[in-house]
Amino acid sequence: MINIQSTQQLGQALRTARKQLGLTQSELALAAGVGVRFIVDLEAGKPTVRLETVMRVIEALGGQVMLDGLPDITEAP
Repeated sequence: MINIQSTQQLGQALRTARKQLGLTQSELALAAGVGVRFIVDLEAGKPTVRLETVMRVIEALGGQVMLDGLPDITEAP
């Protein structure tokens, strides 16, 4: 697990994952159902990308988002 605290760190982490999987930006865009420009902006750390679309890219890379330090919403109050 990696600690992400900025859009730039998220972009770098996703770029690294894409390269480790041997994917081009075009191939990842196709797999995630987004445009290549979105992948370029995401990897550059653009802070205004849509979260829903970011989640599709993370899923296409085989990843998942986990939040640490927040209350567990699966436990009933």
